[in-house]
Formats: sequence, structure tokens, C-alpha cells
Amino acid sequence: MIRLDDVQLFVQTADAGSFSAAARLADSTPAMVSNAVQRLERELGTRLFVRSTRSMRLSDDGERYLPHARAMLDALAGGSRTLAESRGEIAGPLRLSVPSDLGRNVLLPWFDAFQAEHPAICLQLRISDRSADLHRHPIDAAIRYGTLDDSGLVAQPLVPDNRRVLCASPDYLAKHGTPTHPDDLGEHNCLCFVWGDIVYDRWTFDLRGGPRTVKVSGDRISDDAEVTRRWGVAGKGIVYKSMIDVADDLAAGRLVDLLPDQGERSPLNLVSAHRSQLTPAVQRLRDFLRQRLSAIAAS
Repeated sequence: MIRLDDVQLFVQTADAGSFSAAARLADSTPAMVSNAVQRLERELGTRLFVRSTRSMRLSDDGERYLPHARAMLDALAGGSRTLAESRGEIAGPLRLSVPSDLGRNVLLPWFDAFQAEHPAICLQLRISDRSADLHRHPIDAAIRYGTLDDSGLVAQPLVPDNRRVLCASPDYLAKHGTPTHPDDLGEHNCLCFVWGDIVYDRWTFDLRGGPRTVKVSGDRISDDAEVTRRWGVAGKGIVYKSMIDVADDLAAGRLVDLLPDQGERSPLNLVSAHRSQLTPAVQRLRDFLRQRLSAIAAS
């Protein structure tokens, strides 16, 4: 008999790319995940993954079975949601993808509060500065900055007028001076982060005469935007971050806003692959986040 938890671990392994990565997501061990997949393979009578000492990929049968496994799990979750909604509750898995700095330093305690209000929700959280494929991965919604490249996605604004802020620590400014125009950044150590596979080193500003884009450089680059912000707070250089990410640092004086109101717009949205994913849980979370984020945006 096929076990649903084995199916879930198979799907997580397919998404994560390895038993060890799936084990971290499931708070389990690689051996337990491997055993679950092998048990499922025995029940199905086929190999779902092609394994070698260095890599693992879905077999042809694994590729064919994966959408059915997802549909099985979605149907189960949908049934739980339907029963909960009939009682006026929201319940079941809520699968979210969020960027690193915003997720760790702003949203984590808010998610705790949201779950305290809705204890039947099971939060499944991906924190990464790599953009998740919402059409392929089992994600109900993603929180993303900027204008959407994929017009087929459904975006619900959270902070439509959010902007980026050029900032540095008082210690850095005391040692290296304060830029007063984007063109001055060529003389400064600018700390960049990687979004996906692209280094974000072309910074655009909204000046009175129109947009101005400058190519910047520095001695540190990270694929984790939280690391970049920490470097800025530590006085290692200038950062260009979302206002939401640095609001606490600005209020505490750890960072200084260098070009007030000249940062480019970077709207924050709650994004789903299609309208069928706008479940009551997603809509309730949207309203919850809008209320909390409005306080930061107004500060």
C-alpha cells in the first residue's frame, strides 16, 4: 500500500534535487528520505530516480509519476481546506517562498503571529534569493520585490510604493565620505548581491531629470541579500536595499539614508501562479501582511 508520507518525500526530493536537501526541508535524515523513496519505488514497481555517486535525477517514470504525486497531495490538502472552510476556519499546508533578508528579519515573527491566529495552518517556508518557479514547484504564493517578468502570474500588491534606499553606516561615511549623487558611487565600495544567477550591480535611481543607472563595483558579493545588509551595517561599504529591509537599521542609526526619495521603485507583491491558488488562507495572509507592512511603509 502506498503511504502518503512517502509520496510527499518523493515530491520534496524531486524539488530539492537530493535526499539531503529534502531531509532538511522535512526535518528528517537523508537515510529516512531515501528509505521512503525506495519503499514507494517497490510499491510502484519502478525506479523513480537515476542515482550515481555524484548526482541524482528523475527517471523517465519519475517524470511521468511526479505530476500525479503532486495532484494526490494537492487533493488531500484541498479536502482538508474544504472541511475547515465549512467551519469558518483556514487549515492545511500554506507553502510560501520569500527572499532571505525580508524573510528572516521581518516576516518570521509575523508568520508566528499568523499561525497563532490560525493554528490549523501548516506553514511550509522556503527562504532563498533564488526565484522559485511557481509553475513547476508546489508553492501557493511567493513574496517578491520588483515588477513581474512573467505576465501570466497573479500579483497582489503588498507595498506598491516601496523604494530602494542607498545607505551606509556612519563609520563607513566617516572614513570614506558621503556620496551626494549616483555618479559619486564609482569612488565607493558598493556591496552587491546576486538575484538568481545575475549580479545586481547596475543601480537605478529616480532623479528629477529622469532615471539614472550607474554601474557599481566593490570587493564583496553575496547570493544572500541578508549578508550584504550585514556587511553594510558593519561598515564594509554602501548597500542599495529595499526600505522594508533596512527600516530598523535606519531608525536605530546603524545605517544612513544617503539619497532620500531618490531610490528606484521596488513594489512588494504576493505572487501566485494562477487564480485558483488564491485560497482563503492566501487571501487572509495577504490582508495580514498588508496591515503590518503599511506601518513600516508609513514610517
